[in-house]
This record gives sequence, structure tokens and C-alpha cells, in this order.
Amino acid sequence: MDASRSFTVTTPRITFGPGSLGLVGDIARRLGMRRPLLVTDPHLAALPPVATVRRALEEAGLVVTLFDGVEVEPTDRSFEAAIRFAADGGFDGFVSVGGGSAMDTAKVADLYSSWPDSFLAYVNAPIGEGRNVPGPLKPHIACPTTCGTGSECTGIAVFDLLAMKAKTGIMSHRLVPHHAVVDPEVTASLPRTALACTALDTVCHALEAWTCRPVGERDLPPEPDLRPMTQGANPWSDLLALEPMRLVAGNLEAALADPPDMAARGRLLWAATLAGASFGNAGCHVPHALSYPVSGMVRGYRPPDYPPGPPLVPHGMAVILNAPPVYRLMGADAGPRLRAAAEALGADVRGVPEAGAGDLLADRLVALMRAAGVPNGLEAIGFSPVDVAALTEGALPQRRLLDNAPVEIDADVLDGLYRAAMRYW
Repeated sequence: MDASRSFTVTTPRITFGPGSLGLVGDIARRLGMRRPLLVTDPHLAALPPVATVRRALEEAGLVVTLFDGVEVEPTDRSFEAAIRFAADGGFDGFVSVGGGSAMDTAKVADLYSSWPDSFLAYVNAPIGEGRNVPGPLKPHIACPTTCGTGSECTGIAVFDLLAMKAKTGIMSHRLVPHHAVVDPEVTASLPRTALACTALDTVCHALEAWTCRPVGERDLPPEPDLRPMTQGANPWSDLLALEPMRLVAGNLEAALADPPDMAARGRLLWAATLAGASFGNAGCHVPHALSYPVSGMVRGYRPPDYPPGPPLVPHGMAVILNAPPVYRLMGADAGPRLRAAAEALGADVRGVPEAGAGDLLADRLVALMRAAGVPNGLEAIGFSPVDVAALTEGALPQRRLLDNAPVEIDADVLDGLYRAAMRYW
């Protein structure tokens, strides 16, 4: 029997709608929590979403402990701090409130407090040992406050490995949160740059899931249980990929306006959740692999309206800045898919041959970047062609992503992609 085209759907239970954060206490109690750890970052800890969740948990009779040591763009250092805190506290569940940084930190704290091991044990190979998670984790309720990461729907936790100056991650079906609570009201206080970067991350998630290597073309592991969660494009991921692109293209400018259109912001949040469910089952590919060393090698860049701190390239910014050349490279080989994606993102595809779909899509991504106000390529955030060799060296180990690409990617290809991403207009 040929099972090469079979696929597995993994998704959390999702509650979406205004005011849904107020339901977290009841959800936590029904999941069996009595002593949850509330995970967030120092900035959000003082804002209404965290207060709302904490109040809901306490009104449900739960004993809540706050961990607000999440770093924006987490590192192995901040993950290990959360792991120690969780291991010492004897908590029976986790509630994360924030962007991907908070949700991923809660996933990892849950993992290592449930199944202790050396830090690199579960980290993706070849950077880490890539061990499988041995068993179930404690319940985790994920409450996103940004419009992009989709981490509430994935079993992926991403971080900067400081020694390598590059991002890597941990991936397992077991890391998927048990319940996602997605409340559009959280976007009211989301700064403009954070909204823009996370919305563009949504576009990249959906686009990479739509264009990655199909599940039937992936090598199968010897046992079904060992098949990775990011299994390649499949009917489930395809079903969820184009709508997030339409939602972002149709709502980004209104959501970024002053004053912002709150209904548009809510639609961006829904787009992020849909894209998370798509790439959480299909995986991402080259733009994300290119982004990791860009984030890890940041020098002096600081994005506008982010909390004070060390130099930082937001994840969504790092991904979108590298995306256009990837789709020019794919060109005619993926013409029908690139054409459909360009149309979903608002491009006029009439009269455009399949051979030109990659350029059309790349041009549309650049237009979205300009509308969102992100920097003009890698040069604008402090990189130059002199850095290309180091960037390429940092991207090459990201085989989980590169091997999910629909085209073969080697060092020469990466070199050319980084050079093409230096400047766009």
C-alpha cells in the first residue's frame, strides 16, 4: 500500500471573537488546571490583555503565577530562564498571552518541565539532537496578541541560538497548544510597526505553505509516527492558505491607518490564525530559512515603536525582506500556484503568462512592503554584500526549511538570493 500521499491534520481547538479572553478561566478549569503559569513579556504584563486573562483565571478559582520574563524574539537564554521557572513551580498548565515569543516560550517551558533533558535534546537537527518528545505535555492555552505568528496553531517554537547568531527551533505535534483563544480586541494597543511586521509574516506563512514541496514528494520516515508535522503542501494546508493572503491584502492599509480600522485589525488576526493552521501542517521554506541569520546577526537596527531593548529585527520583517527573490527564482516551475497567490494578494493577473507569475508575485510583495512602511531591503537594516557569505553560512543548516522548498537550494542559490534582497526600490 502506498501511503506517500497521506497527510495528518494537527490543530488546536480555537475560540475566536471579541471578548473571548474573558473565557480563559473556564477553559483552563475544564482542562484540569488548578495552578497555571501565566507567560508573557514585561511590556504586555502591564497591559489590559494580561489583566483580563489573569482576572478570568482567578475568578475561575485558579491560583495564578505570572512569568513575565519573555524576550521579544526569544533566545536560548530566555527559554532556559522560563524552563527553570516552570520546573521549580510545579505548575499543572500554561497560559500564554502575547505574540509568538510568549507562546513559544510557554511551549518550551511546558516541554522541558514535563520531560527534562539537556537543552539541545529536542532542538531541530543538525543544530540540535532532534529527539522526539516522549509523551503528552501539560495543557496550554495560547492567547495571541499580534496579527502574524500563528503560533497558537503550530507545534513549533523558534528562538535565537546565541552561540550561532541564528534562529532555530523545536518542532513536535505535542507542542501544539490545547486551546487557542483569539480575541480581536487585543489589537487595539498593537503598535503600527508590530502590526505591519506580523501581518507580513502572515502573508509569508500562507505563501510558503501554498508553495512548498507537496506531501507526496517528501521522503517518508520508516514509521508513521516519525513523520514531521510540517509534512509539505497538502489538501488541508491548501484549503487555508489563500484566504489569509486575501485578508491581509484587503485590510492591511486600513488596519495601519490613523485612526486604525479595528474591524480590519480583527480580520488580520483571523488571517494569522488561518495561516498558522496552514503552515503548521505544511511547513514553511526558503524565506524563513533566509530570515534566521538576518535576525541573529543584527547589529544596530531598532524598529520604530518597539519597547526599548537591544538591537532587533522583528521576525516578520526579516522574512518579508527576503521573500521577493525566492518567488522570482521559482518562476515558471510553480506558475499556476504563483499566479493564484499573486491574485489573492491583489495583483491583476489578466494576460500574465505562467512564466511571468514569479515576477508578478514578487512585485506584489514589494508593493505590500512599501504600503506597510518596512525598510527597503537588507541594506536598510544594516547589511551589505560583504555580509552575504556569513548570512549564507547561517542559512545552510536550516534543512528543515530548505528541504521543504519546491526547488533545490544550495549555497550558491542562497548567495544569489541574499544579494537580490539588498534593495528593492
